[in-house]
Parts: sequence; C-alpha cells; structure tokens
Amino acid sequence: MSITFETLLAPITPEQFMAEYYDRQPLHIPGAADKFAQVLDWAAINRLLDMTHIWTETSFRLVMDSVPVPPAQYSVKATSRDGAQVLQPVAAKVLDWVRRGASVVMNDVDSLTPGLAAVSAALEGAGLGKAQGNVYISWQSHKAFHAHYDTHDVWAVQVEGEKAWNIWEGRAEWPIAHPLFRGQKQEHHEQAKGALRQRLVIKKGDILYLPRGWYHDALAEAPNSVHVAYGVHAPLGLDFANILAERALHDPEFRKPLPRQDGSPAAKYALTQRAALLGQKLAEFAREPRVMEILEGYVRDYRFQRGGYDLLAARGETTPAPTAAPSAPAPAAPAGPSLRVVGEARPVRRGNEFGLKTGTGVIAMSYGEVEASAWILARPSVSEAELRAAYPALDAAALIGRLRDAGVLAA
Repeated sequence: MSITFETLLAPITPEQFMAEYYDRQPLHIPGAADKFAQVLDWAAINRLLDMTHIWTETSFRLVMDSVPVPPAQYSVKATSRDGAQVLQPVAAKVLDWVRRGASVVMNDVDSLTPGLAAVSAALEGAGLGKAQGNVYISWQSHKAFHAHYDTHDVWAVQVEGEKAWNIWEGRAEWPIAHPLFRGQKQEHHEQAKGALRQRLVIKKGDILYLPRGWYHDALAEAPNSVHVAYGVHAPLGLDFANILAERALHDPEFRKPLPRQDGSPAAKYALTQRAALLGQKLAEFAREPRVMEILEGYVRDYRFQRGGYDLLAARGETTPAPTAAPSAPAPAAPAGPSLRVVGEARPVRRGNEFGLKTGTGVIAMSYGEVEASAWILARPSVSEAELRAAYPALDAAALIGRLRDAGVLAA
C-alpha cells in the first residue's frame, strides 16, 4: 500500500501546509469516508489485539473517563517470548472494561500493518521527523484524557466513527519529553490552555494536525471513535548540541580540568575566561563544514528504518504476487539489475570523518552514505531502484558505482 504526503494533505498542497500551518497552527482536513479504509478498520483492530504476545502494560492501556486503569485489573502476569516478566492483557477482562466504557490505547503500531506503516512513511518521507503511531479507541460520552498538550506534532487520522475535539488558544513553548514538562500538574494545564479556539468534529476519513505544545482534548461524538495518532518527533536544537559535544571530544581544551574554585576573585576570573574560550570554540565548531555536513545528514535521515525485507529475492528467487488484493497497485518502476554483496566492508569513523573500510582501503563518505552503505551490506543483493527508494536524498548510482569499484558489489 502506498500513501504520499500529497494524498494525506489533499486538497491542501504540501507547499501551502508548510507555509501556513506547519508548526504554526492546527489544521483540519476533511476527507472521504473511505480515504483510510486500508489503514485500519475494526477487523484489523481485532486481528492486532489477537496478537496477544506483543501487548504488555507498556504497549496496551485502558483509560476510564480520563483515569488510567491499573494494568493489574485487566492483565495477568506472564513471561514474554524473550523471558521477561510482563503484564499481559486478558481478553475477557479487557472486554469487561470496554463494556463499561473504557477507552483502549494501543501504542507503537506504526509498523504492524502495511496500511499503518504507509502513513508513517508518508510523514517521514516529507522530512517531518520520526513518526510513531498509537491507536485510540473510545466510546460516546467517555473522555479518555483531560485538556493537555503533546511534546511532538500530532497527526490524528480518523479511521472509524467521529470525535469532537476542543482546540484551545493556549500553546506551550516547544515542550520536549523531559520531566520539566512531563511533571506539570493538571491544574497548570487548565490555566494555561486559555480560551476555546474552536470545536471540531473529526469524521471518518478526516485528518487533524496539531503542532507540538497545542492544548486540546477530545470526546467520541458517535457511538464509537477510532483514530490513529501519529506523533512526529522532529530533530531539535538539543541534537545539534550533542553533535557539538561529539566534536568537542577531539579538542584538548574540553578535556582539561576547569579552574579550581576557592572563592577568590582570581579563581572566578580564571573560570570566566575558560568558559569564554570554550564558548568561542563551540561557535567555531558550529561553522566547520564537516560539522554542518554531519548535521545536515542527521536532519535529512531523521526517521525510523522500516521494511526492506524480501527473503525470496535474497535467494535469487522471484517473490510471487499476492493471490488477492483490495485494489490493483500502480505498476512499479523497473528495479534495474541486481547487484550482489561480494566483498567485506565496514563503516569506520575517525574523529568527525566517516568512511567505509574495504579490502582496497578506506572510502571517504558522508554520514548519509555510510548509513546507506551499512544498509546495503546487511542485504545479500540490492538494485539502484531499491537504494533510491530507501535513501531518496542520496545519489544512488554514484554510491553503487563507488562500491562496485571497491569490489564490494558485483553484478
């Protein structure tokens, strides 16, 4: 299944969205009832829930009228497939809570079905960040959560029923997933949410976009409501600080001890001077072309890696077409000749320089090229089209050519 950023936004264009709405204001996009028919429906929800062993107290939750239900009240102690002790939901207990009106929350579903993964890929392909999806199932007149904000952008994809959303005027100033923000009490949120900005009824096939920090709450309007909330986590300025910290490791000034403080003016002056020197060096690092190249690659490639498996192709066999499909997919572009991984190679890093060590030496590469090369090396074979699809920002032909010249790939 394929969903593009353009089809998610239609009739809004990506250019209009980026100019008028992204990180600026909420956006409601009405859609046809069947727009997300292949993303998730009731039958698919039941199939997901039947995958009993993947659900634990962290991935599956019940909420009753804005109050979380203790997992022990609908779960049983169990041993997971990897031997860990977990609380596993029990169908009969969960259904009993659902009859009473409890909302169901299924976390981290963004890769569990082709439809769910397609929306994730569309959001990440637009360069918005890492998309993590949760399913929220609620019932009429039962509110799951009080007014709150999220520490990431929210894309609410309505797949069943209807839900009324209250969008408030208040917006927290770019909060992050840190106790400084996570620890705020509900009393604070009720004061900070401000006046009601608008009340929207989101129907099946609609999308609601909420920028990070925007206050909201919701209530099922129809007998039931199911939406998939994709939390999109963008790279932050703090990530750049981490890159600068990595760069600082290679400068002896940052490895020296700071001036000892004994309360004297001389000691305070020495510390002030050292802090100024270190700050000046950080500013210099931030202007280094190599640091900017690493930062550019980090932002460009900031997404979860999904898919890429074709076991029969790995054995040189043809993967049979599905016996039945809801609709005929568009014809795929020719994959081109397949190249086998024939030589040994491994990514290396020396300071802030990246490369690929092969039998003929080290090939200097950007961070993105090294990451793509590692992806190639994990596969028995690859085509230029596959590499281009996995890393659209790279020059796939040039990278494959370099790996062929180094003896890593062969026809």
